[in-house]
Amino acid sequence: MSGHSKWHNIQARKSSQDAKRGKVFTKITKEIIVAAKAGGSNLDTNTRLRGAVEKAKKTGMPLDNIKKAIMRGTGELPGVTYEEVTYEAYGPGGIAFILKISTDNKNRTVSELRRILSKFNGSLAESGAVSWNFETKGEIEIESSDLKYDDLFMIAADAGAEDLEEQDGVFTVLTDPKALETVKNKLEEQKIEIKNADVVLRSKTTVKVSGDDAVRTLKLCDALENHDDVQDYYTNYDIDDDELKKILDEIGI
Repeated sequence: MSGHSKWHNIQARKSSQDAKRGKVFTKITKEIIVAAKAGGSNLDTNTRLRGAVEKAKKTGMPLDNIKKAIMRGTGELPGVTYEEVTYEAYGPGGIAFILKISTDNKNRTVSELRRILSKFNGSLAESGAVSWNFETKGEIEIESSDLKYDDLFMIAADAGAEDLEEQDGVFTVLTDPKALETVKNKLEEQKIEIKNADVVLRSKTTVKVSGDDAVRTLKLCDALENHDDVQDYYTNYDIDDDELKKILDEIGI
């Protein structure tokens, strides 16, 4: 499994333990504003906004906050203007990162990203340096507690999915990005509860890291996760599961 997927599962568990709701609200609010600005306030026609609103509701964001974020995006309410930028970077041991940024001050954000990356033996890279190693996919996460792999595989395949993965009690249904909404709707018609659905970047190949590089990698991921301007990131590290658990216990992530 890709580094991003592993870290995503780690963060899902961590979020429920730490209740970092304020940080989550900040990032989702930005996503709603940007989505509304780009495609308008109609949830029926703006699939990106609909996905952001669904995510906001699942995190417990008050409906009034969601409404105001949409109105800020459409210009009905005053607010900060955010710019979307994608950066590529190298991490410890030569691992690759794609950073999805939403910022009101690009110069400030670049400076902060350089500082964070440098602290953990990483650096920003030129456009195209690592993006060739990532492909766009639709990704649907489903809790696996009451489902069997073979049963869900058949349902997902009939819905138009490309593949199905399972790790740490979570199924991940993979789709063509254009088919994400269709597959998601068909799964919900089968009374399958969707945990999360997004268009993501998945690495084609991974880079094995261990020892100090593995520690730096996880600390770097934590720093990126906690930066307000980093809406999402994708990476291709591969850390042995036993070592991963040991490091997480030692550094308290």
